[in-house]
Amino acid sequence: MMRTLSLAVALAVSIAACKQDAATEVPAAAADPAPAMSPTTEPAVTPEATATTAPADATAQASFTGYGDMKLGSTVEEAKLAWGGELKGNAPVEGSTCYYLSPKWVDKPSDFGFMMEEGKFVRYEIRTDKEAAPGGGKVGMTADALQALYNNTLQSAPHKYVEGGKTLSVAASGVAPSKLVFETDAAGKVTSWRVGLTPQVDYVEGCF
Repeated sequence: MMRTLSLAVALAVSIAACKQDAATEVPAAAADPAPAMSPTTEPAVTPEATATTAPADATAQASFTGYGDMKLGSTVEEAKLAWGGELKGNAPVEGSTCYYLSPKWVDKPSDFGFMMEEGKFVRYEIRTDKEAAPGGGKVGMTADALQALYNNTLQSAPHKYVEGGKTLSVAASGVAPSKLVFETDAAGKVTSWRVGLTPQVDYVEGCF
């Protein structure tokens, strides 16, 4: 009888011990928790990724190869077709093949014109600060600011007609057979600029 009782007590103690072990055992998932997730880190943004592109408006159309879709050296008809809108202007005077065409929204043709000579689009010129030249130069800038903008690559020469004025030019080396020319007044302010093929881009008097 005593032996049976001893066995019963031992069995009870063993069961109690098992229950205690089960209660204190840490589940595998809890014992080895997943590492805490760090806050989401945005990738580093480079200047290239944040840079914005200038809209394709009037101020972004000028280039060494032409204006917008109009390419220097194209025929007059090709240039008109590329423009896609109305161009106004006069036929060349007698004895000349040179004349200008301007967009219909231009109030003063001298402010913005496309030069045509010998049946081809050869130059365009601007006398308003609403347009930016290739590289960013504009009417109203000083000669010093212009040189700084173009890394001192502009070649300076005295203006043919304006005392104290200058012409500042740079060739489109490796880009197109064209040149950009700025004109300044005696105070050193840009009064106009033009882009064109040689020799037409060097005509100081335009078509006249």
